[in-house]
Amino acid sequence: MAQQKALMILHGKQAMNEEVRAAVAAMRERGWQLEVRLTWEGGDAQRLVEEALAGGYSQLVAAGGDGTLRDVAEAMARAGTDASLVLLALGTANDFARAAGVPLEPDRALALLETPAQAIDLGEVGGQVFLNMATGGFGSQVTANTSEDLKKVLGAAAYLFTGLSRFSELSAASVQLQGPDFQWQGELLALGIGNGRQAGGGHVLCPQARVDDGLLEVSILPAPQEVVGTLRGLLSDGLGLESLFVRARLPWVEIKSSQGLDINLDGEPLQGDNLCFRVMPQALRVHLPQGSPLLSRQG
Repeated sequence: MAQQKALMILHGKQAMNEEVRAAVAAMRERGWQLEVRLTWEGGDAQRLVEEALAGGYSQLVAAGGDGTLRDVAEAMARAGTDASLVLLALGTANDFARAAGVPLEPDRALALLETPAQAIDLGEVGGQVFLNMATGGFGSQVTANTSEDLKKVLGAAAYLFTGLSRFSELSAASVQLQGPDFQWQGELLALGIGNGRQAGGGHVLCPQARVDDGLLEVSILPAPQEVVGTLRGLLSDGLGLESLFVRARLPWVEIKSSQGLDINLDGEPLQGDNLCFRVMPQALRVHLPQGSPLLSRQG
């Protein structure tokens, strides 16, 4: 029987993570040829994916924060490969992994190498691919301005802390959204375009999103004065605001904003005044747990 073979692309900051080292050693003891490569600077993930595919690896592991997972997923999707991906979430928020039910313990996450892979969708805008979610408005500003030092101390609660401390800076964005049989225009406080369900360290913006339905969930929090007055609840636990959201599930949506809109793509900033988001159906094969909440069809 041929030895099972996989390559892990690990964020350089996690090189000395003892849990990861122990999990890799355990997989090797089970007969896996599991190689590890480290990222150091921008572009490394794409280069390492290309090298892995050229080297005949049919299973890859993305190990790091949301940005690393996105970078590896994007590189694999662009390569049009049949190779499959395991997600080893080692960041602060780990939003996609949490929503998908992917274990955060390295040994349990790596064990997904031995489970069937399933084709999932990705999102795309302006030539950039996202695995989890695009967010806009005040929520994306909070994510972008949460310091790395604060995240080290507070973990995911750092996003809440930053949001509350910047509450007085709250401003609405005037936008127009249009998609198949959908149109909305007005001022919004927060926008989520989700392949996954949550962003910013656990804020659930797209609760009905699925990764295998060929659709993106669009979630809009409008900005009437009564919503502004309750934003503090949104940042803490979201209670009382669910009925205020405008939602749709679409294969594509175009957003226009006269003053420009700041977007966060799985941690990657994007700015524009005319952006078109679309779904990339079945763009990547990923090992997700059986019964993952993000799967509309199992097996």
